[in-house]
Amino acid sequence: MSRWRTGTRSGSYTAARVISGVGALFAIIEIVYILMIVLGANQANAFFSFVKSLAEPLALFFPGLFSFESYNLSIIINYGLAAVFWLVITGLIARLLAR
Repeated sequence: MSRWRTGTRSGSYTAARVISGVGALFAIIEIVYILMIVLGANQANAFFSFVKSLAEPLALFFPGLFSFESYNLSIIINYGLAAVFWLVITGLIARLLAR
């Protein structure tokens, strides 16, 4: 018996997995940026600049949504919300595609 799926729906499952993977990648970028800020990474480093250049546009409208006295807490909450947003939205899209 073959273990490969056949039929027309297998393409939609593959697309759903790709969408979920993209959402997870976006969330990981946000989390890496949060960790680099909170742990005090050297902001003049090229890798930090690269991650920052990816994380800021992916955060959409979340930076500045909540402001706290602690800068680190503001980063954790705002960019953490952006990471959760990407996971939820891409999860919903993937679920719709898999139907």
